Amino acid sequence: MRIAIIRLSALGDIVNSVFVLSFIKEKYPNATIDWVCEEAFASLLERHPLVDNVHIVSIKRAKKERSLSLLMQTIRKLKTLGSYDHIIDLQGLLKSALAARVIGSNIHGFDSDSLREGVAARLYKTHTHIPYRENAMIRTAKIISDALDLDITADAMLSKPAAFEKDTLTPELRALFSPTEKNIVFTLGSSWPSKVYPKELFLEVAKLLEATIILVWGSEGEYQDAEFIAASCEECKVAPKLSLYELIQLITHADLLIGNDSGPTHMAWMQNRPSIALFGPTPAYKMMFETPINLAIESDSKIDPLKLNREDDSIKTILPETIVAKAEMLLR
Repeated sequence: MRIAIIRLSALGDIVNSVFVLSFIKEKYPNATIDWVCEEAFASLLERHPLVDNVHIVSIKRAKKERSLSLLMQTIRKLKTLGSYDHIIDLQGLLKSALAARVIGSNIHGFDSDSLREGVAARLYKTHTHIPYRENAMIRTAKIISDALDLDITADAMLSKPAAFEKDTLTPELRALFSPTEKNIVFTLGSSWPSKVYPKELFLEVAKLLEATIILVWGSEGEYQDAEFIAASCEECKVAPKLSLYELIQLITHADLLIGNDSGPTHMAWMQNRPSIALFGPTPAYKMMFETPINLAIESDSKIDPLKLNREDDSIKTILPETIVAKAEMLLR
């Protein structure tokens, strides 16, 4: 059996989708599973032990550069992939549906009432119905279950295996960890400025915790925030620039992760590691799967998941003391 999974982006959404691979392989151990994604996320999927092939598209870059030739190159590449028994579009956008349709016609996706871009459903052969407002991981479990005759329940998701094995850290990363204290990772960035907890408040959290704090960053602005925090907190250490796989391993070895609604924070759930995710303009009930060790702290903002407000900066109203209380409970 050949299976193609279409989930082009973004990091958090891909991270929140890879858990289905273990369920697929459990029922279909001889299946070949290929994943189609944007080039920025290929390195993550190429290291996944249950992904046989990663096929890269450059739709985002073609749009940014307004390059028709790059888009046509992507289309030609997808046409050469051969036939699949199942093509599953987990993303449910018009661009992902079109990419799936270039590969073949045997596509399973969400129905039009379950999508933000309902027109995408016209390109699918079979459909899954589940409200768009539903939790993203529950939606992924449902569509995979329908497409491949599985039964991925919420209870099964609670006991899922970690997506990646726990590898030995490089000496550079190992040096960040304390052998005597708890080690907590702070992930400082996110895709929108309004989803980012202020660096001044992160500093307050760090000072209240009796632990070594490892500050993770991805952009120059996040690096400056990390330096700001480390300059006023002797227990804080700035991590080097990390690959996606190094980031996974850093999180896997940590005692706790605290961060914004972002891909790195969701990696803790993927690896079954304790975490606290901070939410302002996005709904926690939709964006993460809470467990006894993966907790959400939300602002009091009223959120419409169908019309998110990127100007909602309510995340800054979350009190550092609230975060510390949850952290101490998880560390115990």
